[in-house]
Order: sequence, then structure tokens, then C-alpha cells
Amino acid sequence: MAEENKSCAFRTSIGGQALIEGILMRGPEQQAIVVRDQEGNLVEKVEALKFIRDRYPILGVPLIRGTVNFLDSMVNGVKALMYSADFYPDEEAAQPSKFEQWLDRKLSSKKLEGAIVTLSVILGVGLSVLLFMVLPTFITGGLLHFFPGFPMWGRNLVEGVLKILIFLLYLIFCSKQKDIYRVFQYHGAEHKTIFCYEAGLPLTVENVRIQPRHHPRCGTSFLFVVIFVSILLSSVVFGIWPITNVWLRTAAHLLLLPLVVGITYEFNRWVGRHVQDNKLAKVLTAPGLWMQNFTTNEPDDGMIEVAIRSLELVLPSEKGKDEW
Repeated sequence: MAEENKSCAFRTSIGGQALIEGILMRGPEQQAIVVRDQEGNLVEKVEALKFIRDRYPILGVPLIRGTVNFLDSMVNGVKALMYSADFYPDEEAAQPSKFEQWLDRKLSSKKLEGAIVTLSVILGVGLSVLLFMVLPTFITGGLLHFFPGFPMWGRNLVEGVLKILIFLLYLIFCSKQKDIYRVFQYHGAEHKTIFCYEAGLPLTVENVRIQPRHHPRCGTSFLFVVIFVSILLSSVVFGIWPITNVWLRTAAHLLLLPLVVGITYEFNRWVGRHVQDNKLAKVLTAPGLWMQNFTTNEPDDGMIEVAIRSLELVLPSEKGKDEW
């Protein structure tokens, strides 16, 4: 982290997501999508935020709010990605398939969008669970099938190492994809812009460019902590109730998932407040920051302009309302 940010006392709750040639930025009152279209113009979309916890206060309780906010972020993220993708249509897929034509006839555009978003979220969560929980459990079960006397602590260790290894390989694979490279550049622009804002500097391209691109409250760090917490929690649970059956272990992992996400969310809130003035917080966030080497790239000036504009659009009307 750059020296100018280490002394910065202000930490904002504003966060974002990289899109296709754009950025989604989310503030305390509203969210903004800014996309650079094919003509080079900035297209802006601003929406007021409605929080489900305002209608159902119990969903804002610690440990519960983590899962609620995670799902809400996924839904909004998928919608934003679909919106940004409309500015860069796939020429080869311009002609709708017979299935797409049938959907258009049977569903209104709003219902169709809702169905696509729901399916995308289910597939996204399902793929994550499959790769980072189910697959390591099955591989470990297959390997240790030949070692029936293997201790439970060893089984937990092997499974945990596989989870981290698969997650790391997944990040490396994504970072090597040409289409993803520019998205990760926008990801870097988002981080740099938030750092610049937290440092109290004017939001200019020059000031943003010199900021670090690794941010402790990044989604990459969140996902790594989810995996790490799942390793610790499952080790405790399986230490008390030794389960070797692959299917039962998988079911136990799935049952623990909401608790894992809830604990991770509360951990990230604590880290967000103390990472710049607490040595333990810095140590705990170090692995997640390192993994951002694969999910963030240095942006160009045009990308920084997009990030600056998206942040400006979500700044709260009352100064300090976005303090973390």
C-alpha cells in the first residue's frame, strides 16, 4: 500500500465492481453504472438504493446480513454486467436462437430479465460451491479411500489445501483470458479511485493513477476469506463429529455455508475499520491482497475517467455518511 494511504484515517463504505468497459459503483444512497460505449462516450445510469433490511430488520442482524448482502450484490452485479454487455453485442450471436425467440414470446422483457438474473445467480453460486467445496471434498475422499486409517485432522488439512489450490488456479486461469484482462484493468481503476477518495485528494486522473490497485475490502479478498473460514469451521465441526462419508461431508459443507459467509462478512467489516492501524488486521488481509495480483491490472487514463465519474455519482449528499 502506498505511503500516502497508510496515514489516511477515512475509510469509505463505497465499493464497486468492474464491468464490460465500465464500472458499477455503490454508495450509501444510490448506485451508478458508467460505461464507455463504442463511440467513446460515457453512458451513465444512476439508481436509488432500496435495502431489504429496511422492510425486514432481522435481515440486518450480524451473521444473517452477510448472506443477504452477498446475494444482493450478486443480483445487482449480474444486472449491471448485462447492462454493460448491451453496448458491446457479440456479432456472432446477433441472431437470437429459437429458444430465445420462444422466451421473448412467452415472457415480458422484465420477466425475462428477472429469469436470466435468477438463473445466473444460481449458476454462479452453484459453480463456486462445486469448485471450491464439493470438488475438494470428492478429490480428498477419492485419495484417502486407499488410506482408511488416515486421521481426521489430516483429512481436513488435505481438503483445506485443495480448496486454496483450486481457488488459486481458478484466479490464474481467469487472469490469462484476453477478454478478462480489460475487465481486471477496470477493477484496478475502481480500487485506485476509492483509495484516492479516502486519501482526501481531488479526484483527478493524475491523483488516481499513483494510488495502489490492491484494496483490503475487495471481493477477491472476501472470497479467499470465505474459503479460509470454511476450512477452519469445517475442521472444528468434523473434529467434533468425524464424518468421512463424501456425501455427508458435502452436505455438512453446504449447511455451514450461510454461517461461513456471515462470519466472513463480519470479519471484513472489522478489517475495513482497522487494516491501516492494526498489525493483526494487516497480517490477516495479506493473502487476499496478494491474490489481487491476478484480479487487478493497471488501468489506462480512459478507464480511470470512468471510475472517477462512477464514484462522483454515488457520493452521499451528507459528507461523512459513507464512512465505514
